[in-house]
Amino acid sequence: MDTINNPSRRFILQKLLKGLGYGAFGIVAWSAYLSQSQANSLILRPPGAISEEEFVSTCIRCGMCVQACPFDVLKLSTISDKISIGTPYFTPRENECRLCPDIPCASACPTKVLDIKSLTVDKKLSIFSARMGLATINTQTCLAYLGLQCTMCIRACPLADTAIVLHNERNPRTDMHAFLKPVVNPDYCTGCGACEHACPTKIASIKVLPLSLSKGDIGSHYIVGWEQKDEDRLSGTTKDITLDKTPRNQRSAIENVNDVDGILKGVYDE
Repeated sequence: MDTINNPSRRFILQKLLKGLGYGAFGIVAWSAYLSQSQANSLILRPPGAISEEEFVSTCIRCGMCVQACPFDVLKLSTISDKISIGTPYFTPRENECRLCPDIPCASACPTKVLDIKSLTVDKKLSIFSARMGLATINTQTCLAYLGLQCTMCIRACPLADTAIVLHNERNPRTDMHAFLKPVVNPDYCTGCGACEHACPTKIASIKVLPLSLSKGDIGSHYIVGWEQKDEDRLSGTTKDITLDKTPRNQRSAIENVNDVDGILKGVYDE
């Protein structure tokens, strides 16, 4: 009893329990932060960045790319940014990538998470081969799509008339005017964000999103016959394909079209 009632002993136990409580709270808070940072997939990385998962695990948070950027475009994330702490990123609405020809940020990276080799064409540096993201247009709020005159995005684009082009369409509402609608070409868009930075709407109607969000994936089970890569895939497939025999595939296309009774039967069966 004397030992338990010892004031110094109680003081130590209280401090120990309080420390354990703080530690548990810290673990819970840090876990919540990590789940938030992983869920934030809207981050844009510097030119040449490898896949996001590899980038976060390999980047040593040295900040050399940020120091090398001559326009203060790149920033190192903090805990308030809800992304992996200490990693470089940029926000086009605030400051767009200026597409430096010598790509100093990627050249300064010591770990190659900014892969300078991916930014070369014919063994020469080409910043226009960067794919930091893809500009996407909200046609519900874009002034040009509403019929108002605005060409800010294409005028700001470093690859105007290539990465962004204007489509001329008749305005059916007035029959006297034309729409000049900007359209992004994903084959050439670098994701620099100059268009987003220049957009005059309150919230940018053209935004650069990471490729993982902005580009779809057709998958391997569709064949685009007029594309050379799919032609090559077809030429490598076996011709000995056996189909299950059905009444339809045993007849010609004309016979199937003329089979009115069969068509109606299928409709009524449904």
